[in-house]
Parts: sequence; structure tokens; C-alpha cells
Amino acid sequence: MRNPLSETVVKIKPSGIRKFFDVVSEMPDAISLGVGEPDFDTPWHVREEGIYTLEKGKTFYTSNSGLMELREEICKYYIRRFHAAYHPARECIITVGGSEGIDIALRAMLDPGDEVIIPEPCYVSYLPCVQLTGGVPVSLPLQEKNEFRLTPEELEGAITEKTKVVILPFPNNPTGAIMEREDLEKIAEIIKRHDLYVLSDEIYAELSYKGKHVSIASLPEMRDRTVVINGFSKAYAMTGWRIGYVLAPELICEQMLKIHQFAIMCAPTNSQYAAVEAVKNGDRDIEVMVQAYDQRRKFLMRTFQEMNLKCFEPFGAFYAFPSIRQFGMTSEEFATRLLQEEKVAVVPGTAFGDCGEGFLRISYAYSIDELKEALKRIKHFIDNLS
Repeated sequence: MRNPLSETVVKIKPSGIRKFFDVVSEMPDAISLGVGEPDFDTPWHVREEGIYTLEKGKTFYTSNSGLMELREEICKYYIRRFHAAYHPARECIITVGGSEGIDIALRAMLDPGDEVIIPEPCYVSYLPCVQLTGGVPVSLPLQEKNEFRLTPEELEGAITEKTKVVILPFPNNPTGAIMEREDLEKIAEIIKRHDLYVLSDEIYAELSYKGKHVSIASLPEMRDRTVVINGFSKAYAMTGWRIGYVLAPELICEQMLKIHQFAIMCAPTNSQYAAVEAVKNGDRDIEVMVQAYDQRRKFLMRTFQEMNLKCFEPFGAFYAFPSIRQFGMTSEEFATRLLQEEKVAVVPGTAFGDCGEGFLRISYAYSIDELKEALKRIKHFIDNLS
């Protein structure tokens, strides 16, 4: 019988994050620090708008690109917050979460054999999305000594004649690393010199604890070389609404829209109306959540120090990436034993690339009480190892 499966898909590994998520879901007394999801409810005024649109029967398809009102508000927001200007009618597409944006951007830009530089550790979707296009993912291991930032020297060393796209995953999942303006300016010069394009995943842009996030699209001559991925899941606690967006030059947007309209049609209508309310009136909601995350971040770092658990200070997203190399176990072994013996779920660093070996991703998108209990159990586990 003929094999019904795609060999390309068969060779792709399942997500390393979901493995631990599925196990912990069957352990009611376990504490999970593994999921990258805000513990806040979607702000009430945003939920109310979603409910109102359902009550009023606003349940039909929107334009493939999304509600014009939402695209206009997003473009205003990006100018106001990040100083990057895009045209709402031609350079903005509303997607089903940021993940769809990553997929359609790469499919629109890549031909088989084109190379994409992926700094790691990083979000799990980049590499398989490149593989599904027939492109070639080029993993670029980042260094703890550089706070997991991408350096000009590292980027230069990874570029070949086949390189077309560089992914910038900052603020970073899983490390919490950020890139500041001076870092991006050096990277931008290399991008321009080699005539490359950037996919800038800015889903955590609002969750920055060391000054305002800088979008590489706002730097001179970079707007037309950059595809910005963003969304509402993290900043507005809207993960289940599945609403994201892409900002890109018209030339690229036209091709992304073809993929989006054939595969998706449009993003959920009531989610789009709720997103309009979020982007128009949600700045205060962001401030409240960022203050809470920052408090938890500082608590986590202070507790790590007391436990002698080495961890560079993360200034973005809501993750810490401590090293567990001193314990002589792989990341998978450490995470598995911690779950079995102390019922605390974390994610092995190797879920985010081979260079994540020796690290764990710990999410602090949880209440202080949950963090206190989880860290108490982690300390007990480490003490027993010692």
C-alpha cells in the first residue's frame, strides 16, 4: 500500500513544550511553570466587546485582511508605541494568532533551498515552518555570556550566498533576552550590506523591563526589509481569542494574503472586534500586567540567587532560563525527575534547540503564591541532589 504521509512532515519533531504540558494535565496536585500563557483574565472591557458583537449578530466573514478598523488601530498603535509606520489597507494582515503570521510570512518569502538563520534557543515554530516551505533552517546558537543576544560577529559567521531571511526572536522565548537599539543598529547594517530580510517576532514587545522595546523596522532603511509579527495573546492576555497580525511591505503582504485567504479566509470576527477595543483602550491593562510580571521576575531572580541557581537576568517576556549544568544531568532528565519527585513542571531547554541543553525554561506568568510553592519544591529537589 502506498505511504499516505509526507516525509517532510514525518521528519518534523513534535513540540517539546506540549509533552510536559500533557503530562502535568493528568496530575492535579502538580504545579506547572511550563506554559507561556498569562494568568490574567482578558480585561473585562475587551471581553464585553466580544460578547456585545455576538449579541448584535456580528458573526459574518470579514475582509481577508481583517476589519479595516482593527488594521487602522494597529497601525496607529505601532507608530505610537514603536515608531514604525505601515499602511492599514496594504501593509497589515490580521491572522489567527502570531503563529499563523510566521507561517504565511515564511511561505511567501522562501523558495526551496533558501536559507533562514534562526538564533537559538527560540520559539519552537520557526524551524518546522521553514522546513515546511522547503527552505533550509540554519540554527545559530546564542551564548549565555552575551545574555543570549545576537551579536554582529555571530550573524556574519552564519551568512552564506543562500541566506535570505534572518529571524529576530526578541524579546525572546525561552530566555527572556532582549535586543536594545545599539544591538539592533549593528545587526541592521549587516542585513543591509548582505541584502537580506528580517522576520521580527515582536509578540512580547510590550513585556520589556529595561526601557521600551525597539522594533528593527523603525531603524533607517529597515522598514522595507522587515516583516513584523505581533498579536494580542501576551500583551492583552488574549491567548484563546487567537488573534495576531503581520506588518510588512506591500510587495510581501500581497503574497501572504493569498496564502491566508486560501488556508484561513479570515481571523475570527468577534475576536477582531474585541481586539479593536484592546488596542484602542488597553494601554492601562498592559501597564498593570507588566508591573505584576516585573514583580514576579524580581522575586524569581532573588530566589534563584538564594538557591545558588545560576541565571542571567532576563529583561523581556515572562521567562527565566536558569542553568542546571552543575547537577550533572541533561535538561530532560532534570525536568522529568523534578516533575516525578516534586510535581513541578518546567520545560527542558532542549525543547528550544540543541544549544538549550543544560538549561530550563521557567515561566513566571503565574501568581506569586504559585511561584513561592513551586520554588520551595525546586529548592527541596536541589537540596536532595546536593
